[in-house]
Amino acid sequence: MTGLLPRIEQNLRNRQLLRRGQTVLVAVSGGLDSMALLKILHMLSGPHRWKLAVAHFNHQLRGRSSDADEKLVRQTAAALKLPFISARAEVRKFAGKSGLSIEMAARKLRHEFFARAARERNISVVALAHHADDQVELFFLRALRGAGGEGLAGMKWRSPSPVNWKIMLIRPLLDAGKSELRGFAREHRIRFREDATNAQLDLPRNRVRHELLPLLRRHYQPALTRTILRLMEIVGAEAEVVGEMARQWLKKAGRDGPPGRPRTPRRGVPTFAKLSVAVQRRVLQWQLMKLGVPADFELVERVRRSPDAFVSVGPGFSTARDAAGRVNLRTQPTVGFKVNEVTVNLADRAGEVDFNGVRFRWNFEGTRKAARLNQKAGCEFFDADKVGGQIVLRHWRAGDRFQPIGLKSAVKLQDLFTNRKIPRARRRDLVVAEAGNGMIFWVENLRMAEPFKLTPGTKRRLVWRWRCGSD
Repeated sequence: MTGLLPRIEQNLRNRQLLRRGQTVLVAVSGGLDSMALLKILHMLSGPHRWKLAVAHFNHQLRGRSSDADEKLVRQTAAALKLPFISARAEVRKFAGKSGLSIEMAARKLRHEFFARAARERNISVVALAHHADDQVELFFLRALRGAGGEGLAGMKWRSPSPVNWKIMLIRPLLDAGKSELRGFAREHRIRFREDATNAQLDLPRNRVRHELLPLLRRHYQPALTRTILRLMEIVGAEAEVVGEMARQWLKKAGRDGPPGRPRTPRRGVPTFAKLSVAVQRRVLQWQLMKLGVPADFELVERVRRSPDAFVSVGPGFSTARDAAGRVNLRTQPTVGFKVNEVTVNLADRAGEVDFNGVRFRWNFEGTRKAARLNQKAGCEFFDADKVGGQIVLRHWRAGDRFQPIGLKSAVKLQDLFTNRKIPRARRRDLVVAEAGNGMIFWVENLRMAEPFKLTPGTKRRLVWRWRCGSD
């Protein structure tokens, strides 16, 4: 493990994460990663004259175990003669009140504490213990959610705090693996505490960590960490190029100023229609974000594909883009659940229908020849006999329940929307498809329904395709 320390020192120096003599707030949970980070920075602080302070946030999620974590960090800071700052909050209660998941609520409160503690002590840098294994887990979590290039690039070595942009977050361990840190802790007899919740498989990150990644390493790619980190580097670099092209176009087109105050575009600027699709998306995404609108992929695509077609983005607000690529926000009367619906007869072998700006096409296939399923975006396959000969296309309603494939029972659509972080106003625009028996077999932006999946007993397949906008 002797090679780990000089490598981390080189990261700090070459990536300009810390200046000589700088004060840094070290975020320490009491677990292996952060206790190793604290030890590493303390060992390096002498030659570089860094001043360290230790910050610990007690989430109060594990009772006495959480208090024991705090006690260990406090004792360690005292042994190293370092200032210790702590805070605590009832994360579970806050999550319930705010409608956030436990993980997101904990992250929000934790970062608010770090920013507050740093600001009160005139510290501009907070060191976090994220490492290479965290990056790989994050890559798969975001890939499974359909993230773009910026998201798949993962965490950066240096980035502004989400609470206060004047405070920088640094991550000196991003190229160090968990096994390296464990060996370092063993070599230097570092005390740390194991978090029992890290083994609970009801959390998506833990399922990725304990089920998906071991499977991929065992059967597909033993060097998975190195491969994914390289992929993240490539994707991140390409995303930066697209971002820079979008920034330059916005600047030349006079769209980089405050919302609603465009400047005269420069001569020779390519029209919005001539931009590549990737740059169009980023141009719209940044304009939406500047307007305070959560710019998920589905919203960006609806705005991009259908100029001048307003889409609801919040209570009393809708947005659209004009032919020149300028995004506009307008107020509209606040509405409740949308009650319009359309009944579709599936008696014909094939057909199509438009509903709420989404075009649906369907046809039936037999299964006798076991034709290969052409699985791709915008297409699902259902057991036709279970769906029935007549369906209803409508919007989400209060009390709707849905059973995504893989789940043992139906759950409230509202809970699924919350877990997917779909904005409240956007939920009312989403389309659901109701089978002949009254059960929902398809929901826009979600997985297909478990009761309607193909099985060995399926005799006919319903091929269900959809596309937003006019494309």
